[in-house]
Amino acid sequence: MTQATDFILIKASVSTDAVPALAQAAQQFCAQSATPLSLHRTAWSADTQTLYLYARLSQRTDLSDSALPALHAAFAQACPQAKDIRVARLENVFSRAGLSHSESAVFHYVVETDPEDGWADEIARWYDTEHMPGLAAVSGCILAMRLLNHDHGPDSPVSFACYDLVNTQTLGSPDWLAVRHTAWSDIARPHFTNTLRTMFDVIA
Repeated sequence: MTQATDFILIKASVSTDAVPALAQAAQQFCAQSATPLSLHRTAWSADTQTLYLYARLSQRTDLSDSALPALHAAFAQACPQAKDIRVARLENVFSRAGLSHSESAVFHYVVETDPEDGWADEIARWYDTEHMPGLAAVSGCILAMRLLNHDHGPDSPVSFACYDLVNTQTLGSPDWLAVRHTAWSDIARPHFTNTLRTMFDVIA
């Protein structure tokens, strides 16, 4: 089945001792992929020992799931230390440069969730109308994006919101908390299910 795809996401388990090789592995994966890709972001979580690698297609493409095994094999070759490799097609449905867009990303924060049945449209409206624009406007936010994971599953929810940040203190700032604690947020957020929240270090 084909799906509209803007990014390829590689998720993998990567131990601390393999982190120094991640930047080169990410570049090698993009350079050698049969699907033309450019590296967008490489991020690693020390808490979960998890890598998220985002590779951008040159333009939105209706990509078949038959392309995924080759992408899996290409990353396994580029990063032999990686385990539990998963490949997903992501469609970009919202993107906004943050107030601190001129600064370099140091952290990458991801919120993945499956909307409760019947709530997907309302949560999408909340995200794209209020929540994502509001968080993008907070000092310390470099980029806010929302994507749909077309290869979602029990440990890979369909809704994928991510934020490039200058520092982790941004999440506790008064402006960020004000956006999180609106009346609409109190309506939408209880209808998140299978939610994963992860803070990553950006790998230069």
